[in-house]
Amino acid sequence: MIPAQIFRLIHRNSLLYTSKKSPLQKLRRRTGYTLQNCKKALQLYENDLEKAEQWLREQAQQHGWTQAAKLEGRNTSQGLITAIIDKQYAALAEINCETDFVAQNKKFHGLAEKVVATVLNHVKSYGVLNEVQRNVFYADNLKALIAPDGKTLGDHSALTIGDVGENINLRRALAISVHSPHMMVFGCTHPTPMNPIPVSFGKYGALVVVKHKNKEDIQQMSMQLCQHIIGMDPQKIGNPLVDEPHNNVDEEPCMLYQEFLLDPSLSVQQLLMETETDIVDFARFEVGENFDEEPTIEHVQTCG
Repeated sequence: MIPAQIFRLIHRNSLLYTSKKSPLQKLRRRTGYTLQNCKKALQLYENDLEKAEQWLREQAQQHGWTQAAKLEGRNTSQGLITAIIDKQYAALAEINCETDFVAQNKKFHGLAEKVVATVLNHVKSYGVLNEVQRNVFYADNLKALIAPDGKTLGDHSALTIGDVGENINLRRALAISVHSPHMMVFGCTHPTPMNPIPVSFGKYGALVVVKHKNKEDIQQMSMQLCQHIIGMDPQKIGNPLVDEPHNNVDEEPCMLYQEFLLDPSLSVQQLLMETETDIVDFARFEVGENFDEEPTIEHVQTCG
């Protein structure tokens, strides 16, 4: 016979092992929802994990939309700029929230990454039609995009609102695609990315398309040009045939004539001439900045 103490030990360990493998524990680990809600879901669907999980997520979605309706109109001045790069495709997205505390939240980061990745996948689905192509999305268009799981970004936004308890605004996104063996697109965010490209977050973000002759040396300089765009906020590229600017100080600043942020002894134009590089297009996002909801398709404009 098994001694009573050993029997109790085996029995207790067996119960612990069983509890770890129970449907309730599995459901909690899979969804992260409360014990009470998980119990209710399992009772409704007689311990069917798949149906219980689907019900929980539907309830969370519904709660999120309810929360979204309650919180709509509350100021969303904080948030993130998210950048993503995938070979000849790149995108920026701005997602806003109410506080910087939520902007640091992992669930908010997950939403931001889902948004920018969905934008990129949407653009990639119909390919590049021109050498350089821009696609701009504002709030309504952005919310209507379908994520890989079949839900709209509006649905994902509502779910995150329910999780974090703050209003969230999918404000805008922009994708740039290139279709030329001599062009490349680069991007970065600032401050220092919380995680590196291909996806990164910050308060600022920039993309730049460069045309180059020396592919080996182009990456470092292009990333520096992104930093310049973030720091110096040029509005146009400028005319490469004009050596010096003749515009008035009130006119929009052209990148070519600005001092290069990382080496003020050079202008951006001088840097490009030395490296036999051309800037074809660029974009800059800043959290909360004002903008016209009319996309600027061409940055190559004359300053002279």
